[in-house]
Amino acid sequence: MARRWLSALITSPLLLGLAACQSEPPQTAGQSAAAEAQIATLPDDPDPALWVLKDDDTTIYLFGTVHILKPGLLWFDEAIKDAFDESDELVVEMIEPDPAAMMKIVGDLAIDKSGVSLRDKLNTEDRAAYEAAMTSLDLPVNAFDPLDPWFASVSMSLVPLVKNGYDPNSGVEDALTGSAKSRNMKIIGLETPEQQLGFFDNLPEDVQIRFLNFNVNSIGDMAAGMENMVAHWANANIAALAELMNAGLEEKILYDTLLSNRNANWAEWVDQRMDQPGTVFMAVGAGHLAGDASLQAQLAKRGFRTKRIKY
Repeated sequence: MARRWLSALITSPLLLGLAACQSEPPQTAGQSAAAEAQIATLPDDPDPALWVLKDDDTTIYLFGTVHILKPGLLWFDEAIKDAFDESDELVVEMIEPDPAAMMKIVGDLAIDKSGVSLRDKLNTEDRAAYEAAMTSLDLPVNAFDPLDPWFASVSMSLVPLVKNGYDPNSGVEDALTGSAKSRNMKIIGLETPEQQLGFFDNLPEDVQIRFLNFNVNSIGDMAAGMENMVAHWANANIAALAELMNAGLEEKILYDTLLSNRNANWAEWVDQRMDQPGTVFMAVGAGHLAGDASLQAQLAKRGFRTKRIKY
């Protein structure tokens, strides 16, 4: 299961909750984000948003994904399936490594090297809240002591999702890569696992601890928040997704690390790929295709016009 958690941990929309971990108290940031986002209902027929970029001999479809879902959600049909079937290449954020490589990456980047226990990095009040949250999840309070705060935080945040029926093996990328492999399609990763882990491992420790404290205070709302996010994704509510997934990125280090720089890099990749003929299905986290700093906005700066496919 650890291998499958890599995509969920690193590219999960939950990680954009890091954006709320600014200088204000974590619970205030969480309440602010929740207040702004409307509540959605999961439709009987999910139709997530899809865009296309074309020139005379190149077509690139842009599809926003959710990296961890409940089994049985039927989204891979209609225009999405048609676009995928037309494509020669699948592009995803990251190609998952084999289990041995995964464990080495985690050991190198996610395990604390300072010799200071995770709980010993927390002040008295935050430590008490953290230990209470771990107990509420039926986890030993010392389970994540050897880990960096960011990795402990995202690991903790996935537990209530799994308990509520979400499956790291049921994400959008799993379905797409499985279908691509069955067709012997070329599969390209925009980033390496080391890069994606490094985005968070390189954050200052105080930012990582704010992230941890935010998730501790939000642990009881994780499952409901994920339900709402998936419903907005399934309804193609792009503006609501932008609020939920990209709100609060005013802190420059978070904005640049998680969103702006990555979208700019991906726009450069698309720009270069448009010089080659073929049809590409590009699937990245839905938060990257929503908001003012979206991949589409970055492409527009380069003179490209993406079109929303209505279906």
